[in-house]
Amino acid sequence: MIKRKYTTVLTIAGSDSGGCAGIQADLKTFSALGVFGASVITAVTAQNTQEVRAIETMSSAIVREQAEAVLDDIPVDAVKTGMLPTPEIIKTVASLIDRYNLKNVVVDPPMVATSGMRLTDTNIADAFREYLFTRATLITPNISEAETFSGIPLRTQSDFEKAAKIMLEQGCRAVLIKGGHFQEEQSTDMLFGHQKGACAAFNQPYIQSNNLHGTGCTLSSAIAAYLALGEDLETAVRRAATYTNAAIRSGREAVMGKGHGPVNHFFSPKKPHFT
Repeated sequence: MIKRKYTTVLTIAGSDSGGCAGIQADLKTFSALGVFGASVITAVTAQNTQEVRAIETMSSAIVREQAEAVLDDIPVDAVKTGMLPTPEIIKTVASLIDRYNLKNVVVDPPMVATSGMRLTDTNIADAFREYLFTRATLITPNISEAETFSGIPLRTQSDFEKAAKIMLEQGCRAVLIKGGHFQEEQSTDMLFGHQKGACAAFNQPYIQSNNLHGTGCTLSSAIAAYLALGEDLETAVRRAATYTNAAIRSGREAVMGKGHGPVNHFFSPKKPHFT
């Protein structure tokens, strides 16, 4: 009997009780793309499609215990981080990356929820710069987050390039800035630093939908999944952008709650992948 290992991705992120974003969106994405998902919960949020009502942050000690329990037993092929609400938790994640020599680390740095509620300490940007920029394979900020890290407003493609340059100078190995609208009816994500001096743009048709809750989590999780499956960074980002766009399209007519619903992660699920 031949024994096979699941291709596995670990998500370190917050829990969304409404199931649209966070750990829940990450695990759905992993499953849809055929990789096994393990998880470390950094915070519990009481939220639905309309609002985040409350947040309870885990201690850095229990974050470490969860991660060690997984990593001492289960080999992982990639890591995705989401909501890291305190500098202490960010420092803990950095120490885990070093201790376990973790590869294919995708850092999505959500700071504010779709509803507008802040998800992290106000001084969190410095901790990302100090502990995760140099350790991550890829940082995936949206426009607001890229503005926070770079200190400049982003309005044009040239602004994206300037912000990315600043973040690369701050220690990032590669940066994907999400959500540009440089052409009508198109959404553009721009990847910088994956090769020296290179910039790759990923254009997808803009889809009008009320169900966009968790798209950032979905995209970054898909990138981690494709890296775990052996794709190079540019290909992983391209395939993840295509998957996320299709998930938005296939879920735009669904009704979930009274606010912003989720994408349809399982529009075309893949069989489990083994190594």
